[in-house]
This record gives sequence, C-alpha cells and structure tokens, in this order.
Amino acid sequence: MAGAGKAKVETAVRRRRSPDEARAQALVSARKLLIAHGPNGLTLQAVAHDIGVTHGTLIHHFGSAAALQSALMGAMVRDLAVALESAVAHVRSDERAPRTVVDIVFTAFDEGGAGQLAAWIALSNRYEHLEPVREAVVDLVTALGEKVLTSGEDPPRHIPSALLLITLCAFGDAVIGGPLREMLGRDRDAVRRLAANLLPALIE
Repeated sequence: MAGAGKAKVETAVRRRRSPDEARAQALVSARKLLIAHGPNGLTLQAVAHDIGVTHGTLIHHFGSAAALQSALMGAMVRDLAVALESAVAHVRSDERAPRTVVDIVFTAFDEGGAGQLAAWIALSNRYEHLEPVREAVVDLVTALGEKVLTSGEDPPRHIPSALLLITLCAFGDAVIGGPLREMLGRDRDAVRRLAANLLPALIE
C-alpha cells in the first residue's frame, strides 16, 4: 500500500509538458536517432518510444512523420548556420583562424549531425532546407578574404573552392570516414588534421 501511495504522489506532482516543450524534446530525440541510425531509424514510433509518449501524441504535435522530419531538418540546418556564424566570429578575432574553421566545420558535421543531415537532404532531394546556410557560407568566405587581405597578401581567389573542399572532407568523414579510416589504419582525427594543414595553403 505504501508503494501505491508513493506512486500516486509521484503522478500527482509530475509536471505536464507544454506543447513547445514536447516538440523540443521530440526533436532532440529525433536528432539522436538520425545520428545513431540514419534516416531509416527515424520513425514516429522510435521517437515516441524514446521520449515515453504515444504515437498519437506525436501526431498531435507534428501532424505527420513528414512534418516531424521537416521540423528536424529545419532545426539542424539552423544549428549548422549558427556553427558557421561562430566560425566567422573566430576568423575575425583568432590568429589560428584556419584551424578553428576546420574544427568548427568538422564538429558540426560529426557530433552535430550535419553529415547525416546533408546525406538525408540529398537522398530525399529536399535542398530547399539548406537555404538558411547560404548567408552564413557567404559571410565565412568574406571573413576569410578579409583575414588574408589584412595580412598584406594579394586578394584571395580560391577561398570558395577551399571551403568547398573542407566541407566535402567534413561531410565524407562524418558519413563514411569511420569504416574507411579503419581500413587504412588511420586515427579518428586523420582527415581533420589533413584539412587543417591544407586550408592555409589554399587561401593564401
């Protein structure tokens, strides 16, 4: 009886989540599932089970699986844009700007899940979700250009291509780098170090 009374008390004091809190928790879970299992692991059932709600509750908050996926894409793209904006700030204030840019981009694609996100967007042909990143990329190109110009060098010409190469390296490393590094006997940071060594030479 004492145990039953305790359960009633816990149920009574449990705070009900607001719709915004429930949506936010679902998106955190969906991101985790996408990073761990790829797009096939991201289902309403999996998210509902992970956060302890019913399938119907998620339908109530998002309307459909497609709407949940779109919301997740939007949230992750905004986070990628924020990461790139952080890179812009570091470029303008950090003498080790090239290595900092590489670290920010690689971390966004790996731990941040942007690699899985980019693969998912490409496979589903939903490139419109990348639009928020456009301005951040342009700002990063501009900031790197300003960095080179203040050093007294000639106007930079290859910065967009350099950033393209670094981003493709980060994307590939996040999506398929693990198995390839194991085959070749390389450590986890091998591609990141290579990109960091390349970038200064590419933007000079």
